[in-house]
Amino acid sequence: MASLVVGIDLGTQSVKAVVCGPDLAVAGAGRVACAPVFPRPGWAEQDPAAWLDALAPAIAAALAAAGCAPADVAALAIAGQLDGMVAVDAAGAARGPCLIWLDRRATAEMPALDPARFLTTTGQVADASHLAAKARWWDRHHPGAAAFHQPVSFVVEALTGARVLDPGLASTTMLYDLDAAAWSPWLCQAFALEPARLPAIAPAHHVAGALTAAGAARTGLPAGLPVAVGTGDDFATPLGAGLAPETLAVCVGTAEVVGALAPSPVRDGGRLVETHAYPGGGWFVEHPGWLSGGAVTWLGGLLGLDGEGVDAAAAAAPAGADGVGFLPALGGAMTPAWNPAVHGAFIGLTPGHGAPQLCRAVYEACAYAMRDVADRLAALGVPVTRARVLGGGAHARAWCRVRADVLGLPVERVAGADTCPIGAAVLAAVAAGWFADVATAAAALPVPVEVIDPDPDPAVAAVHARGHARYRALYEALAGLAARPGLS
Repeated sequence: MASLVVGIDLGTQSVKAVVCGPDLAVAGAGRVACAPVFPRPGWAEQDPAAWLDALAPAIAAALAAAGCAPADVAALAIAGQLDGMVAVDAAGAARGPCLIWLDRRATAEMPALDPARFLTTTGQVADASHLAAKARWWDRHHPGAAAFHQPVSFVVEALTGARVLDPGLASTTMLYDLDAAAWSPWLCQAFALEPARLPAIAPAHHVAGALTAAGAARTGLPAGLPVAVGTGDDFATPLGAGLAPETLAVCVGTAEVVGALAPSPVRDGGRLVETHAYPGGGWFVEHPGWLSGGAVTWLGGLLGLDGEGVDAAAAAAPAGADGVGFLPALGGAMTPAWNPAVHGAFIGLTPGHGAPQLCRAVYEACAYAMRDVADRLAALGVPVTRARVLGGGAHARAWCRVRADVLGLPVERVAGADTCPIGAAVLAAVAAGWFADVATAAAALPVPVEVIDPDPDPAVAAVHARGHARYRALYEALAGLAARPGLS
């Protein structure tokens, strides 16, 4: 009897695979690098074929680490990056690169929309990073696409022939009606996208289809294996970490996603956070992210430091980074407001500053952005009493310490494996019939955490209160500069 499930994470920097047994503990993991390219300023792409080519070696590595064989696998599920757009032909083959979440080329394709109606319908922030604008751009420049996918649904169709995605991913497109739980005819018309050119919508844990012969060849798994519909990484990552109410999920990968669970949809009139359907039930009210781990990787590359080196350097600088500040907007500002015209900047530099202060400033700025989201959630009636740091950023202990101090709340640091592919494995386990529903499966997860309490010294809290105010003032100054003709 098959005794394993496979969970896949289609990330910005890699494709990851885990294999889990009936207790959902990770028995083995594999990873294949898969980086984006930036062909022009504001453009960001990945080759969809690279994801498909990475599946078999990533799964094989995970199975080898577990000492198991393909025949031991009962089901497969995929999670992955949001807001990508893959145009496909009638057979599901990609017609070009994926325009990933960092891509901003479609800004001019945003139609005039009634702001109040849009917010009520979608719970989203109207922004060209979402699929609808990118698909409209594609139709203008490369007409003839039969359909449009997000990365996860593209891979699911490549493996099974089924063109389907879950409500969570659908709710990130600017085309989904939260209350109707269906594609919005009004928004499809506004973006000139017929619903027939979009995937069908089904729950993340449902079986999308079985591995075809081509899907089996791409994965190294047996043909006929059930493949779940899957979901986005914003949802799989907290799902794989057993997210509970009143917990702020801080998912730190290339991007940083911050959110919390709510029992009903929330509409943010301030347009900082969005509401999405959550695979485990209820709603995930989140900020979809800014370049956070990506900013650390960028800075580390400039300084010749790896992740551990950046963490050690940041730990060597005091709270406040000796006066150095940073705006985490390398891909365009997302906090304190969504503003693609504002980009990253350091402030307060002197010849006496070096790697420790720069690293600490980046750490603190991302924590201030996180605080912006936590404050907005509280104002919307979604309170949090603790934070849980997930993803690659959880390995950076000094960063988790900064976050506890900035929030003034305990931070639960999830050590060990990245939880996005584990969340995918949860969906596979339900699709395989091991659990009655997603909530039951998530409750069974073994999630080791280390609790980091905030520094009790009120002077530390005062430093971060000033730092947070300064970070917001830096944004306002740069927004003013970007709005001046000829200077942006």
